[in-house]
Amino acid sequence: MAMSNMKTRGRLAGLVVTCLGLSGAPAKAADGIAWQDWSDGVFARARLEKRLVLLDLGAVWCHWCHVMEETTYKDPKVIALVRDHYLPVRVDQDSRPDLSNRYEDYGWPATVVFDGQGQELVKFAGYIPPQRMISLLEAIVADPTPGPSVRPAAVPAPANGPAALSGELREELQQLLTSRYDTEHGGWGFTHKFLNWDAVEYSMLRARDGDHGAETRARETLARELQLIDPVWGGVYQYSDSGTWDHPHFEKIMAFQAENLRTYAQAYAQWHNPEYLLAARDIHRYLRAFLASPEGAFYVSQDADLVEGEHAGEYYALGDAERRKRGVPRVDTHLYARETAWASNALTALYQATGEQEVLGEALRAARWIVDQRGLPGGGFRHDASDAAGPYLGDSLAAGRAFLALHRATGDPLWLTRAEQAAEFIAKHFRTEGAAGFATSAGSGLLPSAPQTDENVSLARFATVLYQQTHLPAHRELALHALAYLATPEVARRSPAGVLLAWLTY
Repeated sequence: MAMSNMKTRGRLAGLVVTCLGLSGAPAKAADGIAWQDWSDGVFARARLEKRLVLLDLGAVWCHWCHVMEETTYKDPKVIALVRDHYLPVRVDQDSRPDLSNRYEDYGWPATVVFDGQGQELVKFAGYIPPQRMISLLEAIVADPTPGPSVRPAAVPAPANGPAALSGELREELQQLLTSRYDTEHGGWGFTHKFLNWDAVEYSMLRARDGDHGAETRARETLARELQLIDPVWGGVYQYSDSGTWDHPHFEKIMAFQAENLRTYAQAYAQWHNPEYLLAARDIHRYLRAFLASPEGAFYVSQDADLVEGEHAGEYYALGDAERRKRGVPRVDTHLYARETAWASNALTALYQATGEQEVLGEALRAARWIVDQRGLPGGGFRHDASDAAGPYLGDSLAAGRAFLALHRATGDPLWLTRAEQAAEFIAKHFRTEGAAGFATSAGSGLLPSAPQTDENVSLARFATVLYQQTHLPAHRELALHALAYLATPEVARRSPAGVLLAWLTY
């Protein structure tokens, strides 16, 4: 998670707000604070009333969002300051990929304050206790100018810039990836422990070419990640903190379920280790039991907390019957195209590793639901049944990848056609003009959308594999436009595993 330095404001000079964990909450009224949905109209009202806009951007599954809701946002002084000087906006980041990608470095909850023109003034990461929040809100009112947490956005490479990863930069990225590996505890990173699926997949591909160091790192990480699989219900916890694998944060998020399932299935296909297949099956049984909808789509996440704001370590130490007596943590039952496509893609990987027709049937049912329920004219896809903004790159991209995986698994030309249509929609709606890469959102709004690294990694890989199937120049050009963004040194150094993987695929 990220940290954010507040602007020096009198006696608050040098204050650092630290992200203590992920969090968030859906847009709804809270006791004492009349939360509003995000819209340009909020800013028009802020200009008219000479107020500031306070954005609480979180996730419905997050423990620290719940804590902040029960403490900070129920403090009478915080409520009074918000009422007198701010327009409060609350957004569930899963529902708005454009805002989520823009502020992902700040973790959840991300707290952002704007003026009426939509200019960012300050950005804070993580839980903010009541007294600190009081001081922050007062300081911003006293000096409503941008602080040091508001930095200019990185300038992407020009559209006609170099679309090649230089040998020097490639070597630097490989060294970065190796240096960020924890040789004592395993896994990439030294604070939060989780399965970095790009790093593992890249290492698996390197292992096929005889890189024994890469194989050791991949196998060790796969073995350590097993500690984050729920032994009772299956499914994988998001991550462990404190630099070890035995301090889990208990939320179960679809991105982690799908990518862990896919990675373990691919690892089993490569190395035939039965532990990898068991891990994949444990995640699969959790998806079936908790996140599969009757329609064949998949839900978004399951909360970390049984009681919002109360740590659930004792609860997750119980067996199935004891847990159910106390209740089941809330499942976010939104049905998003992106999350369902992630699940379908992962199930296809499990089918390819095992040949189990029932698993393939689940993947096909999910893909058909996306087509039937979230389709847009031209081959793209909505996020939800109706979207306040968008469309978003992530939905059409995830769907395209799932369709292409199904084509490769079944040979059915229909899925290749649907993948090509998704690629055409992406090229038409999300390509950044005058610069490399593809933006998160095609919608227009107060905050311009920009490319996000993970999405461009995924798009480069999708377009590359699609080109290998079709040999159409448009698909190669799609990959190169994303790769040119990833070859920007500032971008590449932040995500060496994903960038190396995208270029290795190409």
